[in-house]
Amino acid sequence: MLTGSATVFTVRSIADSIAYYRDALGFGITFQYGDPVFYACLCRDEVNLHLLAADQTPRLPGNGGVCVFVRDVDALHAEVAAHGAKVVKPPKDYDYGIREFNVLDLDGNHIIFGMASSAAVRRGS
Repeated sequence: MLTGSATVFTVRSIADSIAYYRDALGFGITFQYGDPVFYACLCRDEVNLHLLAADQTPRLPGNGGVCVFVRDVDALHAEVAAHGAKVVKPPKDYDYGIREFNVLDLDGNHIIFGMASSAAVRRGS
């Protein structure tokens, strides 16, 4: 049985990326690996994101993406925007029933924060 998952983003600079996820997006550092560090795990609530240095993999930085479901999109948007997150789309209700906003990390990895919109609740009733 599946018990969890973690998205792994390839990044150019582990140190800069850790700082961005910590300071702008509110993630805590769970662990760092290597000397010098080339792999890290960050966690916020029940969401784990892993970062891997680009010089350790053939995968290119900035090509990742993840959708993270949250309880309050607008409150999270206000928080991360105030802390310097690179918001590329502000919160909006979409006709597929999700209210979401979009953020890029320092390398262009895409993070969508979303929740069911009131339109989805009406359609589901």
